[in-house]
Amino acid sequence: MSHFHLVRSFRKLAYNNALANIRLHRACAALLPGEFEAKRVSFFPSIKSTLNHILTVDWFYVDALEGGRLGLKAFDIEEPYDRLGDLTAQQVEVDGRLVAFCEKLTPDVAVRIVDIERTGRVQRERADDVLNHLFQHQTHHRGQVHAMLAGTSVTPPQLDEFVVADDARFRGGELATLGWDETKLMR
Repeated sequence: MSHFHLVRSFRKLAYNNALANIRLHRACAALLPGEFEAKRVSFFPSIKSTLNHILTVDWFYVDALEGGRLGLKAFDIEEPYDRLGDLTAQQVEVDGRLVAFCEKLTPDVAVRIVDIERTGRVQRERADDVLNHLFQHQTHHRGQVHAMLAGTSVTPPQLDEFVVADDARFRGGELATLGWDETKLMR
C-alpha cells in the first residue's frame, strides 16, 4: 500500500473540517443582531465565544504541527474577534494551513514527534495523534455551536456531508467557495 492511502484519512478530515466550518460560519452570518454574542447554555457561553475558542485552539495545534513557536501566545486574547466576518476570515486561513499540512503528510511525518508548549513544560506527541485530537476537538465544539443555533432564528446546518462520494450533491457551494472540486475531495 502506498503512503498515499495511509494518510488519506487525515486529508479527508482536513477537507471535512474546512467545509464544515464554511457551512457553520455561513449559518452564523444569518443570525439576527445580538444572537451571535447572546448568552447560551454550552461549554462556552455564546456562539461567539465557542467559535473564537475553535480558532485559537486551531492556531495553537496547527502551528505546533508546522513546527512553529506560537505556543501559548495563541491564547493571549481569549476572544480575539468580536465580529463574525473577521473570525471567519481567520478560520478559513488556519483551515487552509491544516489542509496544506495534511496534503503533504507522509507516514514518516505522521509519526514525527511534535513539541507542544504547555505551562512549565513541553508536551511531546506523535503528529498523527495531534491530528486526531485536533479533529475531535473541532467536531466537539462545532457540535456545540450547532446545538446553540437551534435556539436562534437560524436553522442549524447539516455538517456531515463532506466525506463520502454519495454526498457530492450536497456540498457544491462549499467546494466552490474554496475553489475545490470533487476530484480534490475524493482522491
